[in-house]
Amino acid sequence: MKLKKPKFWDLKRPKLISYLLLPLTIPVIINNLLLKYRSIKKIDKIKLICVGNIYLGGTGKTPATIKLFNICKKLNLNISAGKKFHSDQLDEEIILKNKTNLICEKSRRKVVEKAIKKNFDVVIFDDGLQDRTINYDLKIVCFDLENWIGNGFLIPSGPLREKVDSLKKYDIVFLKGKCLDEEKIIKLIKDQNPKIKVFQSCYEAVNLIKFNVKNDYLIFSGIGNPNNFRNTLIENNFNVVDEIIFPDHYQYKQEDIDNIKFRAKKLNAKIITTEKDYVKISEKNTDNIDFLEIDLKIKNEEDLINFINPIINEKY
Repeated sequence: MKLKKPKFWDLKRPKLISYLLLPLTIPVIINNLLLKYRSIKKIDKIKLICVGNIYLGGTGKTPATIKLFNICKKLNLNISAGKKFHSDQLDEEIILKNKTNLICEKSRRKVVEKAIKKNFDVVIFDDGLQDRTINYDLKIVCFDLENWIGNGFLIPSGPLREKVDSLKKYDIVFLKGKCLDEEKIIKLIKDQNPKIKVFQSCYEAVNLIKFNVKNDYLIFSGIGNPNNFRNTLIENNFNVVDEIIFPDHYQYKQEDIDNIKFRAKKLNAKIITTEKDYVKISEKNTDNIDFLEIDLKIKNEEDLINFINPIINEKY
């Protein structure tokens, strides 16, 4: 059973439960130490990019992977997206298959081997910064400004896979959304790594033309940060009258869909969800359900292209 993210993870002042759970963070600390002192030979036949996070879930890795895939295509590179297979992340796999040349295998090493056999120039991995078996040419960390680093504690005391000082070993940060502390956060990032490049980004809805904003809408989602979905709709003048939130990567059952449609009918509301959720609903259940398609817009995209171009085109 999928569980929702604990609310205490995102409190600015940690609760007692975070301190009580500190002994359980020891395996994460050990793994991070191994990461810090790893020595893995780079693979000299292909360029490897990883789009990952240190905050668990809801940072926009998959849209960022798709965005980078499209950028690299413009640079006339033979490119693939890569993902390690997880049976509970089929939603991301389906979207990546629909929008990129995806190679999905049981290990990232196998993804690389397959990409080399297919003569790809570049593989962009969706997730995997904490994988000790791969030495990436470019490492990108995604954050959502709304949650930033939560309470700052490691899993399970907080939402972090690694501490903020891990930014020393990464190349680029994508900051999604807006917050009042934006400048302070950018300064903190730069204090950790003066050489790191910071790019601000936001979601933009690309299929608004199919919706009538005069209607009432019931919305539902099972994603890492449902606030992003709701706020995008509200910013585009949708009248949201009801919302149902499920855990991230939730696998919908028939009773869930029946309940959603029942509640919408009572409210005389249209139903809208995310693309990530829509792909998990069987075709027989998608009648009267629409999805919002989004694109990640990166501020100063030309600067990003100018930064990554020499890295991925550098000779092996």
